Amino acid sequence: MKKDTRKYIHLRKEMVKNQIKARGITDTDVLSAMSSVPRHFFVSEALMDQAYKDFPLPIGYQQTISQPLIVAEMTRALELTKNDRVLEIGTGSGYQAAIIADIVFKVYTIERIHGLFIRTRQLFDELKYHNIVTKYSDGTLGWKEQSPFDAIIVTAGAPKIPSLLVDQLAIGGRFIIPVGDKVSQTLIKVYKDETGVYETDLGDCRFVNLIGDHGWDD
Repeated sequence: MKKDTRKYIHLRKEMVKNQIKARGITDTDVLSAMSSVPRHFFVSEALMDQAYKDFPLPIGYQQTISQPLIVAEMTRALELTKNDRVLEIGTGSGYQAAIIADIVFKVYTIERIHGLFIRTRQLFDELKYHNIVTKYSDGTLGWKEQSPFDAIIVTAGAPKIPSLLVDQLAIGGRFIIPVGDKVSQTLIKVYKDETGVYETDLGDCRFVNLIGDHGWDD
């Protein structure tokens, strides 16, 4: 059983105060989740002391755990409620899914890299995130059997917004995805209602590439 320690609780408190609150994140659910999820367990033991610093970190397989601020910003943009069912494309370290799971009813998350999938599923079990359901698959295809979703989040940069994922979004649903080239992207928020689908530009960002049938080629 993994146990949090006073040292990391203090580092997490400082992260929320100096990196999240100080930059304008006021959503109480997001702040609560960022304050409670033990980010240091989602990186290697060698990087634990850097887990709460203001930058992304490598997690192996040429993937990263995102900067705390971008995790908070993307979570806030989803406008989550406690009854939401959320689809995440790109489980990665599992940290973003854990933050969301702290707020909503259930998270469905897909990972295409088998080593990450196995490692992160074990971590979710150890940390008792029983409301996170995992799948080893091409995330760009979504999870049709469990759709529609109240919110969808993609944690990798895509060349375009996959229409297949928009189709799996519920009416009233929110969808956050980085879109651009392989070097830099724009964070796009999609909102879907009875009249159509609407996009909002949330600013520049940089993510690893979204690989799959409806993303970039491997």
